[in-house]
Amino acid sequence: MRIGILSDTHGNRRTVTAALAELRERGITTVVHCGDIDDAETVEMFRGFTMHFVFGNCDIDKGPLRAAMVDIGATLHDHFGSVELEGVKIAFLHGDNATLMRDVERSGYCDFLFYGHTHQAEEHQTGPTRVINPGALHRARPKTFVVLDLGNREVQTVTVE
Repeated sequence: MRIGILSDTHGNRRTVTAALAELRERGITTVVHCGDIDDAETVEMFRGFTMHFVFGNCDIDKGPLRAAMVDIGATLHDHFGSVELEGVKIAFLHGDNATLMRDVERSGYCDFLFYGHTHQAEEHQTGPTRVINPGALHRARPKTFVVLDLGNREVQTVTVE
């Protein structure tokens, strides 16, 4: 199974549309969003995917975002999320809370920790945890997201035009 991880869409419908088309083309149906969604209309674009969202610092008006997530059947994890899929422990957050980020990263709890906020793709290892920022789909050059293959634990960066 492969999953998509993206962040910082900031209501940029053009790049979200391109990223979702790429995910569909790859047969990916489960997506993690690491925050800064911005608006309910963007949430609606993810209808049909198994979605996991966390809030970012720019997700100010949470009421409409929550309602849209309920409407599409998404799971909202508020500011920190974790799932175990095919034996792989995945944690995700936005990255704007440095204490939370540090604590999760150093906990050794997860195989992968995904975060956003900086709009810059980055990867490093802390103990048993691969820490990955997938980049952003808004205010980034290039605009990127990642695909995680749960079977072999390989991560591929995908550029969106």
